[in-house]
Amino acid sequence: MLDIIDGGVSTTVQDLGRFGQYHIGMPPSGAMDSYAHKLANYLVGNAEDAATLEMTYQGVDVRFTTDTVVALTGASMPATLDDEPVPMYESFSVTAGQTLETEFATEGVRTYLAVSGGIDVDPVMGSRSTYTLVGIGGHEGRPLEAGDELRIGSDSDRPPVGVQVPDRYVRDYGTRETVRVLVGLCEYRLTDESREALCEAEWKVTPEADRVGYRLEGPELDFVKREQPFGAGNDPSNVVDLGYPIGSIQMPKKPIVLLQDAVTGGGYATVGTVISVDRSILAQRRTHQAVYFEPVTVDEAAAARDEVHDDLHGAYESIGH
Repeated sequence: MLDIIDGGVSTTVQDLGRFGQYHIGMPPSGAMDSYAHKLANYLVGNAEDAATLEMTYQGVDVRFTTDTVVALTGASMPATLDDEPVPMYESFSVTAGQTLETEFATEGVRTYLAVSGGIDVDPVMGSRSTYTLVGIGGHEGRPLEAGDELRIGSDSDRPPVGVQVPDRYVRDYGTRETVRVLVGLCEYRLTDESREALCEAEWKVTPEADRVGYRLEGPELDFVKREQPFGAGNDPSNVVDLGYPIGSIQMPKKPIVLLQDAVTGGGYATVGTVISVDRSILAQRRTHQAVYFEPVTVDEAAAARDEVHDDLHGAYESIGH
């Protein structure tokens, strides 16, 4: 078991998401930085879709009631085990009665705590991910609080400790400002000048940035004048309702990038989509940090996805699986 002493700012149980329910308005949820989530699971011998704790800006303080192996990945977040510093991107052992304490993240936003055997909450619709907007999944459908107790899954084949992720597979969250986007579906609603500004401007992450979406601050964009079509609202950014891809850039004058817990459709124009492998990068950008959109083709997006898959495979092999 894990006894939560302090839940931190916002810590939730997440796996890789709840798929196959989009048509009923259920977003996938799941780890915001799936790359770091998978590395954490590799280090402790779990399948990559095992549930971890996603800790945002400040993590948990937790007491372990059983011997196990754990790992921390993602945003740099100093941590101690019984007051002794512990490494990130390296598996380490914990004995029953020890306490892990985490501090504020110094670079990046989200840190993942994986435990050998995984966090064993009951699945909902095939996933253990927490979706707080409707209160399902994870632990009682909400962020963790002091006094919560979490089961740990079976780890009969306990992994070795001291295993590290090679540096070449560890991301630098402090320097990567650019995320790649596929421009569309409704970019035709922007004026030519605003379409260019979308991918040339510096955007900054506002405090309104969470698992639902990242609202960005920057120049105000203009829409082509038009006669309001039947079924659309009267705001210049409105269109007839459509489905929103995860990562889509919704445009109520300024961008909101819709993420893992976002609504699945609506009537705002979506002028582009952050490619899947760069959503992990965006999820680690901190409030007031800059973000730039780089337009790419579908083939370039697919190639980027292959590169990340190759990196994950390389990390998995390096760890000794």
